Amino acid sequence: MYQKYHTDALVLASREIGESDRVLALYTRDFGLVRARGRGIRSVKSKMRYALQNYSFASISLVKGKQGWRLAGATALGSSKVRDIKGMQAFARIAGLVVRFVAGEEANKGLFDILCEARSTLAQEKCEAWATIELVCVARVLYALGYISNEALKSALLTHTAYADEHLREAELVREKLLSSINQAISETHL
Repeated sequence: MYQKYHTDALVLASREIGESDRVLALYTRDFGLVRARGRGIRSVKSKMRYALQNYSFASISLVKGKQGWRLAGATALGSSKVRDIKGMQAFARIAGLVVRFVAGEEANKGLFDILCEARSTLAQEKCEAWATIELVCVARVLYALGYISNEALKSALLTHTAYADEHLREAELVREKLLSSINQAISETHL
């Protein structure tokens, strides 16, 4: 008998397999980046279908089998309705970066919180500062993964997950330094 694990997850990417299956890249609170197969979730009868759309936030159940992780259930947390297309496009780029840079299954609650807060902020209706939020989120992701040091930026932006107006104003003041640090970190990883 296999053990069932319950956790919250962000759907970062997916790809279709066969008639109705899908493999999902999930960033989970308890396991980090997990690739899990959802059997039949593309079929019309699937109850998990709407909870596991790309860039959605869900409470999921996973089973670890011989062939890897398998989805056993999912319930949407919050609305999956896209209110601001530019904000969701920005989150899609962040999700792609996370899938590219996170190597395997290792819990990183700080990174999970960074991604949840960014998704929540970018999903709001008429998110005007989406470009600044994306820049700060990418810097925070790279900081959480160890690619940027806080001393290099000399800013408190990397030590929390909030996107209040004062944080966005501070980010605008150090925009060039943030961009330089991000570009340097990405180029040095060769990923």
